[in-house]
Amino acid sequence: MQTLMNQLRNAAVRLSPARAVVVAMLLGPLVGALLAYGAVAAQEPATDEVKIDNFVFNPQELTVAVGTTVKFVNHDDIPHTVVDKNKAFRSKALDTDDSFSFTFASAGTYDYFCGLHPHMTGKIIVK
Repeated sequence: MQTLMNQLRNAAVRLSPARAVVVAMLLGPLVGALLAYGAVAAQEPATDEVKIDNFVFNPQELTVAVGTTVKFVNHDDIPHTVVDKNKAFRSKALDTDDSFSFTFASAGTYDYFCGLHPHMTGKIIVK
């Protein structure tokens, strides 16, 4: 971004004052929009996804940063739940294409399983 600003400044020096004003008026809204988009994009929290399919959580182990929201999506033909072993979170029964999201605010290891099919297990590592 700094390089772009330097190039624009150098180009404006070579223009006559009247043309420089016109260029600034045309580029000002564009630069402002780019800066606003960058500010909004930086505020959006990170989201990762765990797919449930064929009685498996995929990926089975996921490492995320503190503050990340993980979305669990059931692509299986039957309902599943997502339950943390230490009771940090528990979803309702998720039918096909239903989802459950949880934001991990604290570092640690979160072992989870399907409450309807306990052999289905997974792990979220939050750093």
